[in-house]
Amino acid sequence: MRDWDPMASSITSTAAATPPGDVTAGPRRDHVRLHDLWYRYPGREPSAWTLRGIDLELASGELVGLLGPSGCGKTTLLRLIAGFERPGGGTLMIDGRMVAGVDRHLPAERRGVGMVFQDDALFPHLDAWRNACFGLRRGQDTQRVAWLLELLGLTGLERRYPHELSGGQRQRLALARALAPAPSVVLLDEPFSNLDVEVRLRLRSELPAVLARCGASGLMVTHDPEEALAICDRVAVLNDGVLHQCAPPRQLVDHPATAFVARFVLQANLLPARWRGQRLQTDLGDLEPAAGGAAPSPVAGVPVDDALAVMASPQALAFLPDEEGPAWISGREFLGREWLYQIQLGDQRLRLRAPLEDDHPHGRRGWLRFQPEAAALLFPGGLPMVAMAAETLHQASGQPMSPLSQS
Repeated sequence: MRDWDPMASSITSTAAATPPGDVTAGPRRDHVRLHDLWYRYPGREPSAWTLRGIDLELASGELVGLLGPSGCGKTTLLRLIAGFERPGGGTLMIDGRMVAGVDRHLPAERRGVGMVFQDDALFPHLDAWRNACFGLRRGQDTQRVAWLLELLGLTGLERRYPHELSGGQRQRLALARALAPAPSVVLLDEPFSNLDVEVRLRLRSELPAVLARCGASGLMVTHDPEEALAICDRVAVLNDGVLHQCAPPRQLVDHPATAFVARFVLQANLLPARWRGQRLQTDLGDLEPAAGGAAPSPVAGVPVDDALAVMASPQALAFLPDEEGPAWISGREFLGREWLYQIQLGDQRLRLRAPLEDDHPHGRRGWLRFQPEAAALLFPGGLPMVAMAAETLHQASGQPMSPLSQS
């Protein structure tokens, strides 16, 4: 190892300035741009597209979370960017040059992309220093490697082998190896899922600062909405190969673009609904458009009786115990300061958060209602709704509300 004067002892130190051989100052620009990207695995039916018309951009130093259920195409998208697969349509640009298109496919080793895998994928026969240097070109300066090891808190561990490192240290080393060749973009495939809670929380909180310091874009696959919202500059939500929304966390929470985003990311309740005049009828009570809104009109070309769904947060519901009630508690979780209940109502399984004093046992029956003036969103469209003031909670043992099947 060459002698080198470390610049800092932590990623937050003001002394650790620009990494050697890299320039991060200047205006932000897109490092990665995906336009109308399609992909279908060989041998599949012509209509069986794994990815459908993906449009996505990553700016310099930006961390974007890629969120979605298993099998939705998240890892396939990473493989396309890395160059391990060829798209069936659309274009992929990295640093302003086309690396994939109809008649273009730049090999993975020429794309300037780093990868961090779930299982770290270190070489067991190489020590930490040689693992970190593995991706460097012949003759390339190792000064950046020393800087990265210092940045990631691995100084002093250079001569240890992977089996002599903790899980968190191995994952830091994998990140150092990915960043050592100064890639434009780093792809992370659930990099923290195999770590214990404390280490996972610490590493994920450090990741955005590391990428920003290195001037690299990051695209991180995760199955955990909380993780994506906590650390990512933007979150892209994928389902069945379709990108539903890509937005900053606050925008995603306040204005989910589709019912799927609301359900998967926010873990919100979705209830079937039907317009009756200016009121929206659901199994939990009626709602009306929030101040400034209006019910859709057929004259405006908006169908009023098509399949509609209301998104309501777990905090927007109230459970009223009653042995004759149609709803019953099918599960509960203690969250420290409140309860999270799973409540079965017919074929619907709904989530409800309640204060600790509302301590209901498994199997208790009752009525499920909206909280007074609870906020909700109507899909499609995202129209803000509010529970009508007339739907109060004092009728703990009242008659059931009219089901949707009744006019």
